[in-house]
Amino acid sequence: MTHAIKKCSASETAACCCVDVGTVMDNSDCTASWCRLYASRQQAEAALQQLIEKARQVESEPCDIIGRFEDKPDGVQLDASFTFCCQAETMIFQLGLR
Repeated sequence: MTHAIKKCSASETAACCCVDVGTVMDNSDCTASWCRLYASRQQAEAALQQLIEKARQVESEPCDIIGRFEDKPDGVQLDASFTFCCQAETMIFQLGLR
């Protein structure tokens, strides 16, 4: 199983999961994406619900959430995007998924 959190332009340090002190947050990067292969549609749907709950805990204004399921030969792939009102919420959400 693979998963990825995409679209974070902040410079990250892999060793500590931190961003550089000089990172500029200009609200140009407010979307986090999730892509993961699950054994079944039920597992993929449950994962999306957990991600939605995490997003709702972070949002100050309603987060725009889009989830798509695609059948693959070895399971169901979940592709989801979470667009927050500000970059700080996006980063908090991404860090909470690690």
